[in-house]
Amino acid sequence: MRNYLLIPAIALTLTACVGGDAGDTGDADGSATSQAVILRPAAPVTPSGPMTMPDWYRIDHDAKAVRLTVTGGAIPDNNYWNFNGRIKGELVITVPQGYTVTIDFRNDDPIMAHSLGISPELTNFATPPAPEPVFAGAITEQAQSMTEATMPGEMETIEFVAGTPGEYSLVCYVAGHTTLGMWLYFNVSESGKAGVQGP
Repeated sequence: MRNYLLIPAIALTLTACVGGDAGDTGDADGSATSQAVILRPAAPVTPSGPMTMPDWYRIDHDAKAVRLTVTGGAIPDNNYWNFNGRIKGELVITVPQGYTVTIDFRNDDPIMAHSLGISPELTNFATPPAPEPVFAGAITEQAQSMTEATMPGEMETIEFVAGTPGEYSLVCYVAGHTTLGMWLYFNVSESGKAGVQGP
């Protein structure tokens, strides 16, 4: 029952951590100021290393076509909120510019709806990205809906042309899912690179 004694101690510790001299009471003009400490999560490290071709990535250079099989909730980790078992940008999926990309998206999460789309967002995953895909057709139906997106056990196929080179992300648009890490990097390569980087 002595937990109430910890409150002043914690407040004192936080005040000391803010910094500044003991005699500091405000700006140079004498007005009082308050300092706020803003904590931001560390930026994710983009995977590097050699390109690999996992069995869920197929490419036909003659037809200029890529076919990906992406599974939401592939494993129970992260509350099933993962793509092919990976979260928080752990993979970089790269396709060549100008290729037609077909994604077969399956939801193996036993409880929750998920969606998939290619977003321009690369840094702020604390809020759901706007459901405006980079490429026409690069988003599943009802992508933000918890009751009408791709439901458990369902599969949806999307197709689009990766027309503009750049760095993008593959995300779940259902509220809260990117916040908890349901996103990967998705790059379109002008040089024709293709494959996957990451663990």
